[in-house]
Amino acid sequence: MSEFKKLAGLTGMKDTLPPESSRWQQLEALVQQWLAAYGYQNMRTPVLEHTRLFTRGIGEVTDIVEKEMYSFVDPLNNERLTMRPEFTAGIVRSAIEHNFLYDRPRRIYAMGPVFRHERPQRGRYRQFHQIDVEALGFSGPDVDAELIIMLARLWRMLGLNDIRLELNSLGQATERAAHRAALIEHLERHIDVLDEEARRRMHSNPLRVLDTKNPVMQEMANAAPRLFDFLGPESRAHYAGLCARLDDAGISYTLNPRLVRGLDYYNLTVFEWVTDRLGAQGTVCGGGRYDGLIELLGGKPAPAVGFAIGMERLLDLWQQDAPQEASAECQVYMVHQGDAGQRQVVRLAEALRDAGLQVLVHAGSTGFKSQFRRADASGAAVAIIVGEDELSSGCATVKWLRARQDDTPTQQESVAFAQLVDYLKQRI
Repeated sequence: MSEFKKLAGLTGMKDTLPPESSRWQQLEALVQQWLAAYGYQNMRTPVLEHTRLFTRGIGEVTDIVEKEMYSFVDPLNNERLTMRPEFTAGIVRSAIEHNFLYDRPRRIYAMGPVFRHERPQRGRYRQFHQIDVEALGFSGPDVDAELIIMLARLWRMLGLNDIRLELNSLGQATERAAHRAALIEHLERHIDVLDEEARRRMHSNPLRVLDTKNPVMQEMANAAPRLFDFLGPESRAHYAGLCARLDDAGISYTLNPRLVRGLDYYNLTVFEWVTDRLGAQGTVCGGGRYDGLIELLGGKPAPAVGFAIGMERLLDLWQQDAPQEASAECQVYMVHQGDAGQRQVVRLAEALRDAGLQVLVHAGSTGFKSQFRRADASGAAVAIIVGEDELSSGCATVKWLRARQDDTPTQQESVAFAQLVDYLKQRI
């Protein structure tokens, strides 16, 4: 029989192991608390969707659809499917399918993995995770401002002080059409400096040409017509209303006329929170308004606005500011001797868990010295010992491994089995 070749994880798809995984859990719990404070409710959509949902919703002439989607034909029913590259299109599909907006607007969020075939680098993976927040059915700049203000609160909760806000307005369809014509004319006049990708996109998605990182094209991009200059009174009033509310909240921002986002469904407000601490991948959060997407995907016309946060990038920033301490596997570690001692600690452990304590029972029948090494490595606050003497006396030996919350000097004590739960609950 040939030897099985050792397997490794796929490129750009990362395992998250303890203790790093505990940091993820801390962030997820904090995010859920933060969103609940603003009345946002959780929605969960499938990882797999019909490919046409994304080609329709995101736009066929985008990097995501053209280069990055994990798509395949399901051989069981010959359907073309895609692993979600983002949350918004799937959330909108679900809202339409279940008539979710029939009685009122909704504030919702989702968290989980998304998939894009990109070149892995710091803060960017092929399977990565997003916090996605959507306000469906709201039209005013007040909700745009609410999203940005709540993000500022999240940065404060995490102790992140150097994330800055950039804003732009993409206006409405007629304004974008006028700007598009002027922009294409500008690009055609400078076709000699356009790279191959820009020439391919100059008629299909000219806004994305301005988002170029090619240094040769920067002067041309800086001189291009600004979409902001094509906005009409209503679009300008929406932007002014947003800025007034951010001023009221004391939130600083910069108008970035080249901020366009990478997806086709945005209009009016677009924004990004960016940092210089993550290298080239400096965008921590991006979002904006997409009032036409619900109708585009077959629903009744309804406005919407939302944002997505890259969790890996956010965790990277958080770790820089507040390095993670090693997390304990349990609070109580049960040490035992002999078969009767092992059976007794199992009974005691269940009683302690009933009281809400985290308990590990040493597996196997190794000696006390080995068990104490394992107890110390677990990070437990206390070891509970049951051997022959303890069984005879009906009392467990309590050995403190870490400082007690009540600041009493740590010591070894004897506590009756029947009193052990109350004893530990008062001291851990």
